[in-house]
Amino acid sequence: MAKTGDRARTAAAPAVAALDFALDRSTPVPLYHQLAQQLEAAIEHGVLAPGDLLGNEVDLSVRLGLSRPTVRQAIQSLVDKGLLVRRRGVGTQVVHSQVKRPLELSSLYDDLEAAGQGPTTQVVRHEAVPASCDVAAALGVPGGSEVTALERLRRTHGRPVALLCNYLPPTLLDLDDARLESTGLYRMMRSAGITLHSARQTIGARAATAQEAARLDEEEGAALLTMRRTAYDDTGRAVEYGTHIYRASRYTFDFQLLVRA
Repeated sequence: MAKTGDRARTAAAPAVAALDFALDRSTPVPLYHQLAQQLEAAIEHGVLAPGDLLGNEVDLSVRLGLSRPTVRQAIQSLVDKGLLVRRRGVGTQVVHSQVKRPLELSSLYDDLEAAGQGPTTQVVRHEAVPASCDVAAALGVPGGSEVTALERLRRTHGRPVALLCNYLPPTLLDLDDARLESTGLYRMMRSAGITLHSARQTIGARAATAQEAARLDEEEGAALLTMRRTAYDDTGRAVEYGTHIYRASRYTFDFQLLVRA
């Protein structure tokens, strides 16, 4: 009778076997780094999914014509990034991909969906609340006036990646929990005829509280990325104020810097 690990190894083998690696021995880029980059790209794009196995280093080195230390170094670099894990009796297994999000005015849901990350959403809170000073200032409404508060837990491949808290003017659009869990907030705005134009955004970092850690499947005190954003439509009206937290172990912002002439 096959052991559990053998069954998992057999089931995962086709995903790895289907990968085409293009290793250029004529460039100064180390072969281990080329292999690691291509494996990471396969994980990020969902070609290698959480739970898939890479097989053993000997088989991979023979298949690619690489030395075993080269393959081991490539795999170790992804283990260090938290994308792979070595499990005794099972082998090297894909854990998850880290979300790399472009720094632009887009919704997390749309970015995750475009990257093949399989986003899902759980509405944690949806209610009318008095606007705090920060919320009132961001949305340009009187302090204490009613605003809509949303809190959603966003997952990829079934694992938490972000906790999103948003505040909206109460009459902006009709919000339904079922739609909020099946699509993104910005997509709902666009469907309602709201044209997003610009935003002011601040990115920071801090340690997770006990409650945040429990929701995000992290240890208390784990590193979190934070983001505050006020989004405006094409008339200059503030349509959304968000305070979001992201697991630093699974999420990064990716942006390009240009030299100003």
